[in-house]
Amino acid sequence: MSNKVLMVVLLALVLALAACGGGRSAAPAAEPTVPAPVGDAAAGEALFNSATIGDNSAPGCVTCHSLEEGVVIVGPSQAGLAARAGQRVAGESADEYLRNSILHPNDYVVDGFAEGLMYQYYADDLTPEQIDDLVAYLETLK
Repeated sequence: MSNKVLMVVLLALVLALAACGGGRSAAPAAEPTVPAPVGDAAAGEALFNSATIGDNSAPGCVTCHSLEEGVVIVGPSQAGLAARAGQRVAGESADEYLRNSILHPNDYVVDGFAEGLMYQYYADDLTPEQIDDLVAYLETLK
């Protein structure tokens, strides 16, 4: 066998081995991860139960929302809110609905309540962390 033919055969063998990965199996695909909850529910509960919140002393949630089923103060009761939140607006998760309800309260108004009734400036008055904390707490209200 000539050197040229031997080189071609060796090159073909090297390429064949490289193409099949040298007998190694591929690493298994990573399992999809579920995002960790954002926010601190305990801090959110403290915010919810404060008479005023934020830098501008905005009304706290508890001043208008009861945690007792069927009890209306100004706005709807929050009892069982987590169970309903993901079903309120088509295409919105519970997290999205709750967050949007705080930041843009007129985007979806619960039947029987007037538009503009809820305080409109939480997006300005609360930090992103405080919003996350409130949402985390509201998601515990099953």
